[in-house]
Amino acid sequence: MVMRHAKSSWKTNDSDLRRPLSRRGSRDAVVAGNELAGTRFDVVLCSPAARVAQTWELLSMSRVSAAEVRVEDAIYHGGTDAILDLLRALPADAARVLVIGHEPTVSDLVLELAGPSTLRRRIEQKFPTCAMAVLTHTAPWSELGEGSATLAAFEVPRG
Repeated sequence: MVMRHAKSSWKTNDSDLRRPLSRRGSRDAVVAGNELAGTRFDVVLCSPAARVAQTWELLSMSRVSAAEVRVEDAIYHGGTDAILDLLRALPADAARVLVIGHEPTVSDLVLELAGPSTLRRRIEQKFPTCAMAVLTHTAPWSELGEGSATLAAFEVPRG
């Protein structure tokens, strides 16, 4: 699953890395958590941005859990290739993975991995804050690449 962080606040003097969620972002993240309630990820890969940490925190308050949560600078500072490198290095037993990141990288990642579909066209138009794209991939992580996944769902939780 690839997720864009919930909506951040622009009413702050904090640096981009430290910007918190807005009220709407917090509400949307709670709705996303309710939609994912009971889901257990093997690995969650998060950007170091405060708004991503807060998004994950609100998801986890809704019984969304992970065996391992990794904060990866490459999700904030790198592009699609950097995230693909992280994914390709995942252990074979990591079956359910969540990436929480930023635009335009999250939509670029999904569009690179997914083959043609109606859902793909929605992502090409916009990947809103808190949106979640579910991709399936049956080969080993090391073989993840262009068009190798199927876009199974695309949701935009709103509170």
